[in-house]
Amino acid sequence: MDRRHALKGIGLGAIGALGLGKTTPDATAQTYEKATRGLKPLKITKVRAITTSPMSARLVIIKVETSEPGLYGLGCGTYNQRPLTVVTAVNEYLDDFARGRDVDDIEDMWQNAYTSSYWRNGPVLNNALSGLDMALWDIKGKRANMPLYQLLGGRSRFAVDCYSHASGRDFKELEDSVRSKMEQGFRHIRIQLGGYGSSHLSSQPHFKEADFGLASDGHMDSLPYLKATPKMFEHIRSTCGDDIELLHDVHERIRPIEAINLLKELEQYRPFFIEDPLSPEQNGYFKYLRSQTSVPIAMGELFNNPHEWVPLITERLIDFIRVHITQIGGFTPARKLATLAEHFDVRSAWHGPGDLSPVGHAANAHLDMNIHNFGIQESVHFNDAMREVFPGAPTMKNGYMHLPEAPGLGIDINEEAAAKHPFPEHPGYWSPLRRRDGTAVRP
Repeated sequence: MDRRHALKGIGLGAIGALGLGKTTPDATAQTYEKATRGLKPLKITKVRAITTSPMSARLVIIKVETSEPGLYGLGCGTYNQRPLTVVTAVNEYLDDFARGRDVDDIEDMWQNAYTSSYWRNGPVLNNALSGLDMALWDIKGKRANMPLYQLLGGRSRFAVDCYSHASGRDFKELEDSVRSKMEQGFRHIRIQLGGYGSSHLSSQPHFKEADFGLASDGHMDSLPYLKATPKMFEHIRSTCGDDIELLHDVHERIRPIEAINLLKELEQYRPFFIEDPLSPEQNGYFKYLRSQTSVPIAMGELFNNPHEWVPLITERLIDFIRVHITQIGGFTPARKLATLAEHFDVRSAWHGPGDLSPVGHAANAHLDMNIHNFGIQESVHFNDAMREVFPGAPTMKNGYMHLPEAPGLGIDINEEAAAKHPFPEHPGYWSPLRRRDGTAVRP
């Protein structure tokens, strides 16, 4: 890093400490001006996508290279269900857009990249934009020689409290899974009876007898799930106690009136939150849901557009905002969303699944470390292959996520190791899930 870039990272007040001049405002300003006069700003030289799959998910990492040799940033643009479309958007469009621009101007870059496609707020372009945006923040932290959360104002907590996933095909399996998570130090545990919607409880579907759809299509009926879920909460509360926080994900698989009745029934078990009880297409029902139950509601995993979350927050219809940060365009809009939510006492619960890259998890955690209205974070456990590809990935201990005290996002990529893990043959789309008559069920 050359002298000018170091000066930009440390600020005027520290110039005197380097022996470059007196520390009075006029003296430091004059010294800085002399030191940087005639030098060109640091520019973006290339933006490219890197693909890898160390844990089966199709990860897309965006690398932003700069005119300073060896200085680059990493961002996450992972869209597991459509990864190659993001790769094209980055390599064929964002690269050309970003080259030659000043790496310092993150807000300006985001605003203009956001509208460069004219139409916006779709998952493909938002993920591509997220990769660019996160990488620029990573560079900013590296130039300042600070972890990213320090640039935002420092810590609000010592580590990131997380919840873990427990599941089982029957109550005993689920109870054993919950106890295992408690032994690992987790105080917040999401409970699911089998897969989303407890589809294994449904009877033989009629659509398969009629040869409708494909033999591999899944099946879920609402009634078995609606009957089993309160019993699931009752069993875990009675066997594992009242000192743990229980979460549950409806995953938008039931109708609005069914969701209202379910949450009313679950009140007695004091859930920490119920996630995604309605689909984004049914946002208008949240005012009825809120009026009927005091169960905390988490929403937003499928959101891409501010018009989806702003009314829910400002009308105080949800308690946790659950967006997937790469899907909304990256770190820049997520910071603004967190600030909006704070004023309405809505807490964060950023989506952090296994098909998000370690770079994306690090971005979640840096924001979690700083914001006042942090709620909870989804935990993640990386295998050895993932840690080889991504040195510096966040770690878990006693139910908390910890970040390395390293500049920027604190994470790197080993491209040689990444190349050893190509995408799986299956392109990654969600397979159909149907009611017994063949009607599609939306996630």
